[in-house]
Amino acid sequence: MVRLLAWLLMATPLSAAGAPCDGLASLGLPDSEITVARTVESGAFTPPTGSASPFQDLPVFCRVAATLKPSSDSEIKIEVWMPASGWNKKFLANGNGGWTGSINYNTLANSLRLGFATAMTDTGHEGGSGSFALGHPEKLTDFAYRAVHDMTTAAKAVIKAYYGEEPGVSYWMGCSQGGRQGLTEAQLFPRDYDGIIAGAPANNWVHLMAQIVWVAQSVHNDESSYIPPSKYPAIHLAVLQACDAQDGVRDGVLEDPTRCKFDPSVLKCKGADGPDCLTGPQVDAARRIYSGAVNPRTRQLIFPGLEPGSELGWDQFLAGLQPTSFALDEFKYVVFQNPDWDYKTLNFDSDIAKADEMDHGLLNATDPNLKTFFERGGKLLQYHGWNDQLIAPLGSVDYYKSVLKMAGGKAQEFYRLYMVPGMKHCQGGDGTASFDMLSVIQQWVESGKAPGAVTASRTADGKAVRTRPLCPYPQVAVYKGKGNTDDAQNFTCKNR
Repeated sequence: MVRLLAWLLMATPLSAAGAPCDGLASLGLPDSEITVARTVESGAFTPPTGSASPFQDLPVFCRVAATLKPSSDSEIKIEVWMPASGWNKKFLANGNGGWTGSINYNTLANSLRLGFATAMTDTGHEGGSGSFALGHPEKLTDFAYRAVHDMTTAAKAVIKAYYGEEPGVSYWMGCSQGGRQGLTEAQLFPRDYDGIIAGAPANNWVHLMAQIVWVAQSVHNDESSYIPPSKYPAIHLAVLQACDAQDGVRDGVLEDPTRCKFDPSVLKCKGADGPDCLTGPQVDAARRIYSGAVNPRTRQLIFPGLEPGSELGWDQFLAGLQPTSFALDEFKYVVFQNPDWDYKTLNFDSDIAKADEMDHGLLNATDPNLKTFFERGGKLLQYHGWNDQLIAPLGSVDYYKSVLKMAGGKAQEFYRLYMVPGMKHCQGGDGTASFDMLSVIQQWVESGKAPGAVTASRTADGKAVRTRPLCPYPQVAVYKGKGNTDDAQNFTCKNR
């Protein structure tokens, strides 16, 4: 609280009407250095990467860049963009992905076009690797939560100084790492945002990383277990043949994959190995991919497995000779602090216990107690694709259930979860993966209109070829029995 007051007191605008953009260069923000404060004329912004093209359709805006240094080893870059005119009096902050240490200017530009004052941070390091964490606990803390919170506080101070008033409402929007960041904000800093959109959140961080290594071990510990990408289509087709009709519509998408009891043994080769069948070891590997990571001693589930229907995205885990570095970096640079650590040695009992103890809620954002966020009127929208090939979707269901269990039925007055059939990680896939959660949460926060079904579409060549309702979990979209199955109006949301 003292730190927050210091930010606000030192960020008093130069006049009641606000400060000119270049005047923000002298704004006194604690533990910070403002490096850029200038008005950018329409179409004149060129990203500092040097090779990118100018953003020619942007309106005139005030660009403020700053470096925040809350610790002696911190160097958190942030950008705050504010429309010179037409500001909607709202603040929209944007999340990151993976270990990403960069600011996405396209994301900022999209928010600016919508009339928001907007901000983003590089989370305190450069690049997409977790190697920055080795020997730098303060930088890991910045990445875990401090960069986002301090960016939020600084951005609000800059906005107040520029416009002479604080934003009337503040929103967070992010997917994957950005989803974890959003849930962390709701748990640790419940007064930062009025509405949070958390897509496919990597919030059970340590256990998610363990599950990724589990998959890698399943297909790489024994060469005979490796499932080549050429076999993914056959597995996917077998899943659809077994389960596509369960929801009443054959459309290449499973409405609720948890109802699909697919056994990959139906593909077991009856003779020689081939692209349309699985060897015995490959059948066992596929089962482990679906089953999730399990503690070998207690038999408790560490993290859920991927869902039937996700097979065409398995290359994210399985195609290479090494698992994705996204998971390896957690164990190399944070847990074991050894860049040469071999993922095949991970013990899913003692090593996971060690990792949990070391994390102690730093990167894990699984606290179900959102009481303060809810009591102040905060609203949380969470979504996750059922075909997510990177973060198993039942992780979102598990967290949602844990919040409801703690808060009771009242949690649904503030929290909605949408599971998206056919969608891969954050976007794409065979389902209706295009939808506008930002408009939905604005209506909820500003007008009290609690969301029900959200219309989503699947596009091809820039045109919508299918629409479906996304239903608040645990409801699913059910075909009414007549009419075009590519038209959302012919479906209704029901509990299964």
